[in-house]
Amino acid sequence: MYKLLIVDDEPLVQIGVSSMLDWNNYGITICGTAANGEAALHMIENEMPDIVICDIKMPVMDGLELLKYCRQTYGELPVFLILTSYEEFQLAKEALKHGVLDYLIKLELDRNSLSAAIQKALDFLQKHQRSDTLQASYADRNTDIQGELDKFFIRLLHNLFEDEAQFDLEVKELHLDFSAPFYTVCYCQIKNRALTEEENDQLFQLYFSTIQMVREIIAKYLNCYITGLDMKHFSILIPLEESEFYEEILSFALHKTFLMVQNYFNVTILTSIGSLCKSPFQIAESYQDARQIASLATLEEPLLFYDSLKESAPDRNAFNLSLFKDGIVRAFDEFDTNRLKEIFEDIISLFAANPTHYLQAMDAASNILYLTISLLPDGHTLVNQMFTDYPDGYRSLYRLTATEQVLNWLEFFQQQLCFQLEERKKNYSNPIVLKVQRYITEHVEERLTLNDVASSFGVSPNYLSQLFKKYAEVGFSEYISQQKIARAKELMANKNLKMYEIAEQLGFESAFYFSKVFKKVTGMTPRDYIQTLHIF
Repeated sequence: MYKLLIVDDEPLVQIGVSSMLDWNNYGITICGTAANGEAALHMIENEMPDIVICDIKMPVMDGLELLKYCRQTYGELPVFLILTSYEEFQLAKEALKHGVLDYLIKLELDRNSLSAAIQKALDFLQKHQRSDTLQASYADRNTDIQGELDKFFIRLLHNLFEDEAQFDLEVKELHLDFSAPFYTVCYCQIKNRALTEEENDQLFQLYFSTIQMVREIIAKYLNCYITGLDMKHFSILIPLEESEFYEEILSFALHKTFLMVQNYFNVTILTSIGSLCKSPFQIAESYQDARQIASLATLEEPLLFYDSLKESAPDRNAFNLSLFKDGIVRAFDEFDTNRLKEIFEDIISLFAANPTHYLQAMDAASNILYLTISLLPDGHTLVNQMFTDYPDGYRSLYRLTATEQVLNWLEFFQQQLCFQLEERKKNYSNPIVLKVQRYITEHVEERLTLNDVASSFGVSPNYLSQLFKKYAEVGFSEYISQQKIARAKELMANKNLKMYEIAEQLGFESAFYFSKVFKKVTGMTPRDYIQTLHIF
């Protein structure tokens, strides 16, 4: 959601603008109102709105002064829309010179003119690619923690949390909300006949472009969390406030979303929706139910609900990966090939003793494939390299028709995985945190992400994050923030730079986000800190 600040010294104008549009339809939330420019300035520093609708003439500090200060301090953002009257038109023209996006005549202000101005502001924001961290939806989370989010949801879908305390801790760290009374999970398969013979990179691009478009569109209808699984599948976790008519609500939202995706990318998304559950700890059951009926979805009937089919659904045959707890995840994180080999041998032995359980064996292989692609750095590229001699690459799994074939595939996969982990382990050493810290210091003026740094050192993002917490006493992101703010203080003290120039030099995507991080680390805004320098 984008943030909107309304600034006007007339309360009726504030109320009128606030109530004129249904802001949710625009993906906007009103973060506050202010009666003068000085009060608005404090709110801008603390709330960091994306759009400011501001009266041009106000007491204490007028709109023009506020606009000039923000442009000098932050650059092009936030977007300003000026409210003015006919007699103030000369001031409005001056405001345009200072980067105001549009002006609105108060006497002519109506729903249509305000909507047009807001749409113009949204177009501007999208073109300038606002920092992901300034938006509240899951789809727009900062890429620094995207990998951690994917891992969290894979653990949740497979019931891999050791206990509720571990779950609660990660929910808090990732700023997720699990207060909804109901949940359900959608298991989605992307089908595109036109690209079945194309190169992997094209399929890879299509897959991620499809998921990104689904995220953008479905956010207009539902609050949800989307997790990529492999090159064919993704899941959608949907919190619900009510259980009544939930099938109709989801059918409408998913149909609208997938129809637009189909028209744009020429792909069909087959979707099975799991049972409705009341607790986050039952989400894995909903996911299992969704996968249980996934094979029943067709091009003619691409959307199925487990709760509607449970009476006629086949016996549960989905493989429950949670039986192996988080052994696979730990083996990946710690390069523990012995543990990984033992897990594979247990699974292979289980199905070798039950050769008629083909569907469960296929399900087990698919789940391990999902985890590998999702959890290992460059997982997709790595898995492709393992199967270069296979005509269909790792997707050769989906052409197997017997349990024995699946077990042979699993054995080969295990050998390749262990070889790759051993190779990566050779490049690993205990002082890795010191090396990473030195790397961060040397590259502090660049945009550093957990995934990119971890990949540079040949470790998984999750393991690097754990190492930092254990040996550096602070988390990875917190350490980067501390180093960047330390460098920012040097720049403030020794150079006559604008706020947005410092933010840009240090790799922040906006002066707003820089100010937010600065306040989090130091307890004061950059402006307050500069004032302390003048005092001393």
